[in-house]
Amino acid sequence: MTSCELRDHALRAVLPVLAAMACAASASAFAAGTAHGADSADNAGAVIEKYLQQQTNGLPGKVTISLEGRGTSALPGCEAPEAFLPSGAKPWGRVSVGVRCQSERPWTRFVQAHVAVEGSYFVAARAIDAGRPLGAGDVAERTGDLTRLPRSIITSAAELAGVVTVNRVAPGAPLRKELVRGVTVIQQGQAVKVVAQGQGFVVSTEAKAMTGATVGAVVQAKTRDGRLVSGVADEEGQIQLAQ
Repeated sequence: MTSCELRDHALRAVLPVLAAMACAASASAFAAGTAHGADSADNAGAVIEKYLQQQTNGLPGKVTISLEGRGTSALPGCEAPEAFLPSGAKPWGRVSVGVRCQSERPWTRFVQAHVAVEGSYFVAARAIDAGRPLGAGDVAERTGDLTRLPRSIITSAAELAGVVTVNRVAPGAPLRKELVRGVTVIQQGQAVKVVAQGQGFVVSTEAKAMTGATVGAVVQAKTRDGRLVSGVADEEGQIQLAQ
C-alpha cells in the first residue's frame, strides 16, 4: 500500500470519530446554554413575583400574581435582575413590569403580568331609591376579583355606616363610593354632646358645633368654658373624643 493510500485510509478512519466528537461537544454546549437560559428566566420570574408581592402588601384581599404572554423567556441572561414599575403604574390588574440588568451590557425590558385581588365587596340587594339611608337589608356581600371592578368599589362595611344613596341604585349593582354620601348628623351652631370614654369611665359635656358633619367626619366644637375640642361625629349626632 502506497503512502497516499495509507493517508487516505487513516483519514477515513479518523474523520467519523472527529465528527462525532464535534457533535457531542456542540450538543453539550447547547444543553448548557439552554439550562442557563432557563435558570435566568426562572430567576427573573421569581424577582418579579417577589417585587409585586411587596408592592401589594395591604391590599384588601388575596393577591394572585401571574405572568402573561412570553413571560420572562425572551429576557437576556442576567445574574441579578431588578424589577420595577414605571412611574404612575400601580400593581392592580394587567400591568407592565420593568426588568433591568446592571451588567457589562446593561439592558431594560418589560414583562406583562396580571395582579388579581380576590376580596369582598358590596352590591345592592334590591333597588335603592336616591336619598334613602342604607339599611342592613339593602346591601349584600360578594366575593370576586376586585381588579375587574371599578376602583371606587366599596369593600368595607364601615364605609356604608350612616350613608344615603346619591342616585337610584339597581339591584345587584356594585356599590361605589361616589354613589353614597354621609348623612349630616351635626349642623353648624348646633348644641351637641361631647363624649370622652375609656376603660371604666364615660364623661360628657355640652358644646356648640363649629361646623356641620356627617357620620365619621372630624368636627370641632366649643365647650361652655370656651375650649375648642375636636372629635368624630357618631350616628347619634354626638362628638366622640379621640383617646
